[in-house]
Amino acid sequence: MKKIWLFIVLTSVLLSCSDNNRSNSNPYIPNYSVNAYLNTSLPAYNSLTYISNPVFVSNYGAKGLIVMKTGEGTYTAFDAACPNQALTSCTAMTIDGINAVCSCDKVSYNLFTGQGGQEYPMKQYRVEYSGGVVHVYN
Repeated sequence: MKKIWLFIVLTSVLLSCSDNNRSNSNPYIPNYSVNAYLNTSLPAYNSLTYISNPVFVSNYGAKGLIVMKTGEGTYTAFDAACPNQALTSCTAMTIDGINAVCSCDKVSYNLFTGQGGQEYPMKQYRVEYSGGVVHVYN
Protein backbone atom coordinates (compact mmCIF):
# COMPACT_ATOMS: atom_id res chain seq x y z
CA MET A 1 0.00 0.00 0.00
CA LYS A 2 2.85 2.41 0.81
CA LYS A 3 4.37 1.79 -2.62
CA ILE A 4 1.12 2.75 -4.32
CA TRP A 5 0.87 6.02 -2.38
CA LEU A 6 4.53 6.79 -3.07
CA PHE A 7 3.96 6.14 -6.77
CA ILE A 8 0.90 8.43 -6.81
CA VAL A 9 2.73 11.22 -5.01
CA LEU A 10 5.80 11.00 -7.28
CA THR A 11 3.64 10.91 -10.40
CA SER A 12 1.69 13.96 -9.21
CA VAL A 13 4.90 15.89 -8.52
CA LEU A 14 6.42 15.03 -11.89
CA LEU A 15 3.28 15.95 -13.81
CA SER A 16 2.86 19.26 -12.00
CA CYS A 17 6.41 20.50 -12.68
CA SER A 18 6.73 23.40 -15.08
CA ASP A 19 9.16 23.54 -17.98
CA ASN A 20 9.33 27.36 -17.57
CA ASN A 21 7.63 27.88 -20.93
CA ARG A 22 5.10 30.48 -19.89
CA SER A 23 2.32 30.89 -22.37
CA ASN A 24 2.69 34.37 -23.73
CA SER A 25 0.15 34.03 -26.51
CA ASN A 26 -2.13 36.92 -27.29
CA PRO A 27 -4.36 37.00 -30.38
CA TYR A 28 -3.92 40.78 -30.70
CA ILE A 29 -0.11 40.95 -30.56
CA PRO A 30 1.99 38.95 -33.07
CA ASN A 31 5.17 37.22 -31.91
CA TYR A 32 7.85 39.56 -33.22
CA SER A 33 11.48 38.67 -32.64
CA VAL A 34 13.05 40.93 -30.00
CA ASN A 35 16.76 41.17 -29.25
CA ALA A 36 17.56 44.55 -27.68
CA TYR A 37 20.68 45.56 -25.76
CA LEU A 38 20.20 48.66 -23.58
CA ASN A 39 23.41 50.14 -22.18
CA THR A 40 22.49 51.86 -18.90
CA SER A 41 25.49 54.20 -19.14
CA LEU A 42 23.89 55.91 -22.16
CA PRO A 43 21.65 58.92 -21.39
CA ALA A 44 18.58 57.33 -23.04
CA TYR A 45 18.70 54.33 -20.69
CA ASN A 46 20.38 55.84 -17.61
CA SER A 47 17.12 55.89 -15.63
CA LEU A 48 17.15 52.08 -15.78
CA THR A 49 19.78 52.20 -13.03
CA TYR A 50 17.02 53.26 -10.60
CA ILE A 51 14.12 51.12 -9.40
CA SER A 52 10.63 52.05 -10.68
CA ASN A 53 11.81 54.32 -13.54
CA PRO A 54 10.36 52.79 -16.71
CA VAL A 55 11.80 53.59 -20.13
CA PHE A 56 10.08 53.41 -23.52
CA VAL A 57 12.23 51.86 -26.27
CA SER A 58 10.91 52.26 -29.82
CA ASN A 59 11.46 50.03 -32.86
CA TYR A 60 11.16 46.68 -31.05
CA GLY A 61 8.21 44.33 -30.75
CA ALA A 62 4.78 45.39 -32.00
CA LYS A 63 4.68 48.99 -30.68
CA GLY A 64 7.96 49.31 -28.78
CA LEU A 65 9.12 48.13 -25.37
CA ILE A 66 8.56 49.38 -21.85
CA VAL A 67 11.46 48.31 -19.62
CA MET A 68 11.70 48.90 -15.87
CA LYS A 69 14.09 47.97 -13.07
CA THR A 70 12.09 46.16 -10.38
CA GLY A 71 14.85 45.33 -7.91
CA GLU A 72 18.60 44.99 -7.59
CA GLY A 73 19.64 43.28 -10.83
CA THR A 74 16.05 42.45 -11.88
CA TYR A 75 14.07 44.03 -14.71
CA THR A 76 10.76 43.58 -16.49
CA ALA A 77 10.10 44.25 -20.17
CA PHE A 78 6.72 44.42 -21.85
CA ASP A 79 5.46 45.19 -25.34
CA ALA A 80 3.94 48.66 -25.52
CA ALA A 81 0.99 47.41 -27.61
CA CYS A 82 -2.40 47.40 -25.87
CA PRO A 83 -2.93 43.73 -25.01
CA ASN A 84 -6.72 43.72 -25.33
CA GLN A 85 -7.16 45.79 -28.49
CA ALA A 86 -6.48 45.19 -32.17
CA LEU A 87 -2.92 46.19 -33.03
CA THR A 88 -3.97 48.77 -35.63
CA SER A 89 -6.58 50.49 -33.47
CA CYS A 90 -4.31 51.92 -30.76
CA THR A 91 -1.05 53.78 -30.53
CA ALA A 92 1.70 52.63 -28.16
CA MET A 93 0.86 52.61 -24.47
CA THR A 94 2.04 55.59 -22.45
CA ILE A 95 3.95 55.47 -19.19
CA ASP A 96 2.25 56.87 -16.08
CA GLY A 97 4.51 56.29 -13.08
CA ILE A 98 4.79 52.53 -12.58
CA ASN A 99 1.85 51.89 -14.92
CA ALA A 100 1.32 51.75 -18.66
CA VAL A 101 -1.94 53.17 -20.00
CA CYS A 102 -3.64 52.00 -23.20
CA SER A 103 -4.57 54.85 -25.54
CA CYS A 104 -7.82 53.19 -26.68
CA ASP A 105 -9.62 52.08 -23.55
CA LYS A 106 -7.54 53.95 -20.91
CA VAL A 107 -6.92 50.71 -18.97
CA SER A 108 -3.87 50.92 -16.71
CA TYR A 109 -1.42 48.00 -16.47
CA ASN A 110 1.08 47.52 -13.64
CA LEU A 111 4.69 47.43 -14.90
CA PHE A 112 5.82 45.08 -12.13
CA THR A 113 3.34 42.35 -13.13
CA GLY A 114 1.82 43.35 -16.49
CA GLN A 115 -1.66 42.85 -15.04
CA GLY A 116 -4.50 45.23 -15.78
CA GLY A 117 -7.64 43.37 -14.77
CA GLN A 118 -8.49 42.52 -18.39
CA GLU A 119 -8.55 39.22 -20.28
CA TYR A 120 -4.93 39.47 -21.43
CA PRO A 121 -1.99 40.91 -19.47
CA MET A 122 0.79 42.85 -21.19
CA LYS A 123 3.00 40.77 -23.46
CA GLN A 124 6.19 40.11 -21.50
CA TYR A 125 9.73 39.51 -22.76
CA ARG A 126 12.71 37.85 -21.10
CA VAL A 127 15.35 40.10 -19.54
CA GLU A 128 18.96 39.54 -18.46
CA TYR A 129 21.24 42.09 -16.82
CA SER A 130 25.02 41.95 -16.94
CA GLY A 131 27.73 44.59 -16.68
CA GLY A 132 25.48 47.61 -17.09
CA VAL A 133 23.63 46.20 -20.10
CA VAL A 134 19.99 45.13 -20.06
CA HIS A 135 19.30 42.44 -22.67
CA VAL A 136 15.64 42.08 -23.69
CA TYR A 137 14.78 39.09 -25.86
CA ASN A 138 12.28 36.34 -26.58
